[in-house]
Amino acid sequence: MTTFDDKLIHFGFTLGINTLDFGLTHYNPIGNNPDFAPANWPLDKKQIVGSDEVRADVSRLIPGFTVGIISSLRLTRDLDLRFLPGLSFGERQLYYNIPVWETDYYQPLQYYSIKSTFLDFPLLIKYKARRINNDRPYIIFGPAYRQDISRSGKEDLVRLKSGGLYAEVGAGWDHYFAFFRFSVEAKVSLGLNNLLGAPPSENQRQYYTYAIRELKSNIFTFSFHFE
Repeated sequence: MTTFDDKLIHFGFTLGINTLDFGLTHYNPIGNNPDFAPANWPLDKKQIVGSDEVRADVSRLIPGFTVGIISSLRLTRDLDLRFLPGLSFGERQLYYNIPVWETDYYQPLQYYSIKSTFLDFPLLIKYKARRINNDRPYIIFGPAYRQDISRSGKEDLVRLKSGGLYAEVGAGWDHYFAFFRFSVEAKVSLGLNNLLGAPPSENQRQYYTYAIRELKSNIFTFSFHFE
């Protein structure tokens, strides 16, 4: 495939494994959030007051799945413009330093699970090194927009906004076979906007949301491209 990179436009598909993470900033203590107000709950052993420090973290990364299509436009000998719309599935588990209570349960949960289904819309620049025989390393960077289409109910302890902007950077390696190009790529997506939504209704404990000042989404993706 000596002339593969000379084509103006080509297409393909991608399969990948992802892990989702949160970048969290907290109110320390929770009373620094002007919207926080203590409330009594019958099953709680301790009432949360303004002087308490309530913290959450993603302590373990759970593998997810990504699938998409590739549209690549040749700009110069070494630069391509790539649009890779796709669909990603993943989960994040928030662990708190206090028991996690939901109104539907009579025992505290070990963590609070947030599942996401993203429509991915990355628009990236691919800078390629010179081809050596059948191999060619590259770097990739650019913006992306993701729309979370998973349902977020009013009773969720932590609600997320549906849309988010990301800055993406990664590196990969192209290998040319007789009939297609195969690429392995690792990419990091750093969320740019605060995704924390409104707190749940008063039927749920709201302090799990009020403890968080800012919540940004970060994603690592390991992909296999077929073009």
